[in-house]
Amino acid sequence: MIDKEAIRRFALEVGADLCGFGDLNRFEGVPRAMDPRFVFPDARSLICLAFRMPRGVQRGIEEGTQFYQYPSLAYGGINETYAPSILYEVGKFIEDQGYEAMIYRNTGARGSVSDMDGTPGNTLSPEEQIVYQQTGSRTAHHRTVQTTRAVSPKQEAPDLQFHFRLAAAACGLGEIGLSKMLLTPEFGPMQRFAFIFTDAPIEPDPMYSGKPLCLKCKACIRECPGHCLSETETITVTVGGKQMTWAKLDEWRCYVYYTYSGRNQDPFVPTEVFDKHRDGKLRIYEHPEVQANEQEVLNVYSTLDPYFPSQVGYNMAKCAGCIGACVNMLERGGCLKGKFKEPFRKGLRRWNIDR
Repeated sequence: MIDKEAIRRFALEVGADLCGFGDLNRFEGVPRAMDPRFVFPDARSLICLAFRMPRGVQRGIEEGTQFYQYPSLAYGGINETYAPSILYEVGKFIEDQGYEAMIYRNTGARGSVSDMDGTPGNTLSPEEQIVYQQTGSRTAHHRTVQTTRAVSPKQEAPDLQFHFRLAAAACGLGEIGLSKMLLTPEFGPMQRFAFIFTDAPIEPDPMYSGKPLCLKCKACIRECPGHCLSETETITVTVGGKQMTWAKLDEWRCYVYYTYSGRNQDPFVPTEVFDKHRDGKLRIYEHPEVQANEQEVLNVYSTLDPYFPSQVGYNMAKCAGCIGACVNMLERGGCLKGKFKEPFRKGLRRWNIDR
């Protein structure tokens, strides 16, 4: 049998920050179109590699002074460059011992259902910029491929997606917080994940059973500029016998605010633009009762795209409200293993533009 701890040691030596092992049977009951067991039907084990986001990569957004570093390094840098290189090394380590290693990086291709909310249909991708012209034409990367089909009755249509955060929990690395982010005792919400499916029989790590990581303080809900997390509704799922609950998330509204976070949180858009379109294309920012959907997203992008175009293939984060709020409260609550000499945030809340 392959040495599990040898894999873990090697993964950490070559650059992963955490490494966990999961039992694929922990995914029993998930929707077929997002069931990772269909990715590699003969796989016997799932390995999760976590890659830490340095706390300082959030500093520019926290201070309102630099918005490029977080998406280019903590999104693009990890997902597109760093994590794939580590996956290759760990995959080769496993295959040198006679077992197959199917490596699976973040933000892959699209399947029959949206990896954002699990719904079918030709929905757009939050990670990719939409080029929308007044003629009505657009070039976009989509979260779904409507023409995809299963290659056999036993399989699911490609490219099959699965829930990365729940998969990380299934590998014993942590638990889902109220913000719907995966929290680890080492880094809170500040990591990204990549996976390896293998036919090697590996004893799974136990599900996380330590001190609760989420304080249920609702800071993530309070500090979301778009009120994207519900104060009253929750979603509960069971993975590997462990129940995890998070606040119901409005994914489309989160999409809008993550990239262009509104009048009081976006320093790149002139005030007169918000004034001009407050009852038109930017009404979603000014009128909370407006329902977020694909058309409202297109309205926002067609209006605000000239003020800060996409870079490194990832939309420029203007928000990060839930992440900053979570890091701040977890540090104050003493929930994280790592201790900094100075707190992440001096006050309880970050800046807000008065206009």
